[in-house]
Amino acid sequence: MPNKSIQVRTSTHQLTLYENGQAIKTYPVAIGKVATMTPYGQFTIVNKQANPGGPFGAFWMGLSKPHYGIHGTNDPSSIGKSVSHGCVRMYNEDVLELSKQVSVGTPVSIIP
Repeated sequence: MPNKSIQVRTSTHQLTLYENGQAIKTYPVAIGKVATMTPYGQFTIVNKQANPGGPFGAFWMGLSKPHYGIHGTNDPSSIGKSVSHGCVRMYNEDVLELSKQVSVGTPVSIIP
């Protein structure tokens, strides 16, 4: 099975999916606002849930830092901005595409 990983670069509001060290797809994202910044560091995906409800859009992928995740949104106009409570928001169609390519245990690196 290919070795997948995710990198979120907060300065450019982009999430990049890597396979065997090569970037294969980049997505626009929303990140945390100044008061509730997206945490930097190395995490892993610890759970996945379709249709989590509320503001989490079509899919939720929880990170190893409790209460943080990569998820869809019910507010697509927020993508590309620093507006969340720390989570990484994606367009619903993008988070669904990404969720099919990564599994629980996938490493997630969040950098400035």
